[in-house]
Amino acid sequence: MATETSLTLIKPMGFEITDAKLKRAGLDYWQHLQWTTLDSFAELPKGRRVYFSAHAKHSIYDFSFQTGDFLVFGKESKGLNPEIIRDNEETSVFIPTPGLVRSLNMATAVAVSVYEALRQIKYKQI
Repeated sequence: MATETSLTLIKPMGFEITDAKLKRAGLDYWQHLQWTTLDSFAELPKGRRVYFSAHAKHSIYDFSFQTGDFLVFGKESKGLNPEIIRDNEETSVFIPTPGLVRSLNMATAVAVSVYEALRQIKYKQI
């Protein structure tokens, strides 16, 4: 995969991996993606979780990503449960969206976030 990262999908999901549209969207690289599906958040391996929400108090550009962070996104339609953001304020972040757009679609949000984390961790000039 282009970013050398993996994808973990946590059930319940609003789509099926066998969905023809999902397969078509990733047809040229899906076989190269390292991914897994879990039945619940409880199955997620130990590690720091960074929660993404338009309601978080910290911008991704003011946050210090670390190797091993799990970037956690909610459903595109509803986002993460507000309790998760409230209970994890220090590791909850938002992507600034100046202008009239209140949020980004999931694919764009994940791409922006992964590349910002990689910039900080791997590609930062010393």
